Parts: sequence; C-alpha cells; structure tokens
Amino acid sequence: MAEAVAELRADAHTDWRVYGPLELPPILGHALDAFVDRGYHATTVRELARRVGVTVPALYYHYANKQAILVELLLGSLGSVLGRCRTAVEEAGADPVDRFSALVECIVLYMTHRAPLAFLDAEMRSLEPDNRARYIALRDELEGLLRETVLDGAESGVFTVPVPVEASRAVLAMCQAVAQWYRPDGPLTPPEIADRYVVIALTAVGHRPRTARPASS
Repeated sequence: MAEAVAELRADAHTDWRVYGPLELPPILGHALDAFVDRGYHATTVRELARRVGVTVPALYYHYANKQAILVELLLGSLGSVLGRCRTAVEEAGADPVDRFSALVECIVLYMTHRAPLAFLDAEMRSLEPDNRARYIALRDELEGLLRETVLDGAESGVFTVPVPVEASRAVLAMCQAVAQWYRPDGPLTPPEIADRYVVIALTAVGHRPRTARPASS
C-alpha cells in the first residue's frame, strides 16, 4: 500500500476523542462515496475518473488499480481506529474496567465520526487474498485489545461473563454495527451514543463494581 494520507494514519490524532471533518484527497473521497453508494464491484475505474474529473490514465498515475484504492481506504481506516484505541488503552491505565470502557468509547466514536469509512468494512470481501490477510491481521489486533481487557477483568473478578472471549467478540461486533445506522442528524451526539454503548458493553461482560471494604472499628 502506498503511504497513507494523513487522515488515514494510525498516529493522525492528538486526542483520541477529538475529530475534525473527514478530509481525503479527491480520488479517495470520491472513491469512498462511490463504494458506499454503489459497492466496490459495481463501481468502474471510468466512473471514478469521471467523478474525480480526471482521465483514466491520470487516475492510474496515482493508484495502480481500483483494488489499490480500496486497500488504502480499508487498511487506512482500520489502522486509524486502531491507533486511537492504542492511545485510549495507554491513557486508561491498568484497571480493566477503565481500559474496557475507553476501548468501547473509542470504537463507537470512530464508528460515528467516520461512519462512511467504517461502513466500508463490508467490502473486506472484495479484497484480494494478500490484502485481506493484512486487513484481518489489523482487525485481529483490535479484537485482541478487547479480548485481553475482558480476560483481565474476568480474572480479577470485576467481569463475571462466563465466556469472555466470545463476549469481547460480540461487543466489538455491536460497536462496529453503529456505522450501519448512525446519522449525523439523529437525536444523539456521538459522545452520547458512546456513553450508552459503554453501559451496554459493561452489562454484556457482567461488570460487577468493586465494593468498598468497611472501615475497621
């Protein structure tokens, strides 16, 4: 994959909760719109060139083929959310409840603020085998962050779910699905949605708050 544009780099943030408008180069921006509207296979290179306002050879000057554009969008998007999640985990510290809550919040914020990019995840099926393997490796790392946190919480007794691995996978799928229904003009803001999903996710893993020890007499 060519060097990712700034918006799609894993380190393209200073605060993992803060998002500006999505800014992509014209080719990637128009390709994202076309892939979301029509699907990857239904979108031709000629149509992409027309949307961008360039010739087909000019498009090929920047990207070897349509697959290369999809790769940059998909791997860049997943790398971006993964980078934010790494920061969220680092800032949350050692407590598994804090780490888990931060991860869920981070993922849901990305699914809302970057819904078109996140929605494109369904086109993973259109990736060629080598590119799909690279994408799955990144997705596995994201799932691993959640899984390790839930396992730590189960071991320490703050999460009581009997199947922590499956629970972490279910929580990730639940969070990723937000991109399928989120609308910017909806009744809830991204932070409000994220807060609610943290509550749902904590319930899903059987969060049991630690009770304070009674003061000794």
